[in-house]
Amino acid sequence: MKGYDYKELCSKFAYKGDYIGARIYGEGHINETFLIETTGRRYILQRVNSDVFKEPVQVIDNVVAVTEYLHNRIISNFGDPYRETLTLIPAKDGTFYHRTEQGDVFRMYLFIGNARSYQSIENPEMFYRVAKSFGRFQNLLKAFPADKLHETIPNFHDTVDRYRLFKEAIADDRVGRRSEVEKEINFFLDREEEASLVVDAIRTGEIPLRVTHNDTKLNNVLIDDATGEGVCVIDLDTVMPGSMLYDFGDSIRFGASTAAEDEQDLSNVWMDLELFEQYTKGYIEELKDSFTPKEIELLAFSAKLMTLECGMRFLTDHLNGDVYFRIHRKNHNLDRARTHIKLVSDMEAKMDKMNEIVLKYYNK
Repeated sequence: MKGYDYKELCSKFAYKGDYIGARIYGEGHINETFLIETTGRRYILQRVNSDVFKEPVQVIDNVVAVTEYLHNRIISNFGDPYRETLTLIPAKDGTFYHRTEQGDVFRMYLFIGNARSYQSIENPEMFYRVAKSFGRFQNLLKAFPADKLHETIPNFHDTVDRYRLFKEAIADDRVGRRSEVEKEINFFLDREEEASLVVDAIRTGEIPLRVTHNDTKLNNVLIDDATGEGVCVIDLDTVMPGSMLYDFGDSIRFGASTAAEDEQDLSNVWMDLELFEQYTKGYIEELKDSFTPKEIELLAFSAKLMTLECGMRFLTDHLNGDVYFRIHRKNHNLDRARTHIKLVSDMEAKMDKMNEIVLKYYNK
């Protein structure tokens, strides 16, 4: 990011060593991230994207609360809290962030070395280990009072509200695209009745409110270079109150698909049952004693729900003129929606088998 003196920015934080330099780091699309070299150790400096996170200080408050809790839990389990979870570096004014004169909010983390994140799954074993990492993250936080966290993106996985916005986009037809996508619109409308299953179960208490990550992609787990084990769950900006079903379902949506989420050749798109089984195995191994009956009942279904929700969001944005998701070609959001439609259809055909896999590992 131009216009900033990174040495000066770093001086606002209580890091150790003398500043050497900074470089752009990682492949994230939301925040701007820099690797900071010092004579002591390395750090991550990050600008929180206030266009996405309207209350960036609330985001940081959530991260502080969760990571401090995780540090204590990891220590009690005789682990290494500086490797197994993120560590925020305090600012010299006593907070955990620095706000510039321009209004940008920066924070600093310890850098976790000898581990990396991956953009694609290299083998089923990797997906299994990622599942264990997200399951362990969920398990460590099972006693954390989720209602104490800020809801930094309101109604993020409220699928009922997503349908409301979708139907508004259909009615408004802002850019005149509705007539071209009636088939896709009807696909989502035909499945609206299922949209409230998780939301209603949270409301009735059948599904407990938990701390959820809400962005459980492969690249948000650091994999140890030597052992191949998942080391640390990262990118905690979307940590909020919610259901573990959201995290499980979104992992399958993204990780068990055989194609990129914007694949144009739909013959390449389906859900890989082997990957689904490996992830389910790892997740249940870590959380077996934590599930409620309703969560087990809806675990496989949650993959369909999250895929349905995400595809509908892409189609909503297409109808609205591509104002939310960044596009790189004509009809890019429509391509994304169609990919998700194909994936939902494939999940529906495999749902009985998916439920069998869930019960296989839960009853083991």
